[in-house]
Amino acid sequence: MNPYELDHISSGPRAAIVGNIEKNGAGPGPFLMAADTLEGNPVIGPGGDKLGKVDHIMLDVPGGRIAYAVLSFGGFLGMGEKLFAVPWSALTLDIQRKSFVLGIDKEVLEAAPGFDKDHWPSMADPQWATSIHEYYARPPYWEQDRYERETQR
Repeated sequence: MNPYELDHISSGPRAAIVGNIEKNGAGPGPFLMAADTLEGNPVIGPGGDKLGKVDHIMLDVPGGRIAYAVLSFGGFLGMGEKLFAVPWSALTLDIQRKSFVLGIDKEVLEAAPGFDKDHWPSMADPQWATSIHEYYARPPYWEQDRYERETQR
């Protein structure tokens, strides 16, 4: 299946895209985009409430895939912000609202495992990574190849 032929990409191990997608539009996006154009994008909850913004996009360099979006939430002028690593597949890019949608409420995000800018977790630690994916009820990104093989059967 060619994802460029779809009006949206279904969720699974990848981020979904929703909105009126112009299939033959000029320039990059929304299927292929520079990572820095997504940094700073707002992240909203299912009801439209602002949850934060994308601070960083974390790459699995050997695997050649996006692993997480790091969201910043709270604080004032960058002070006191809490950061959250959210599995990339837990986000939906809403091109109409120019935002990412995370399917959880603010209270659930506030209770999520987070960290501050000076104390990042060891993201390569399999136990930490598994717990993050379990919290957001998403399949681990490193199982993407297995997921694709199973869905193509």
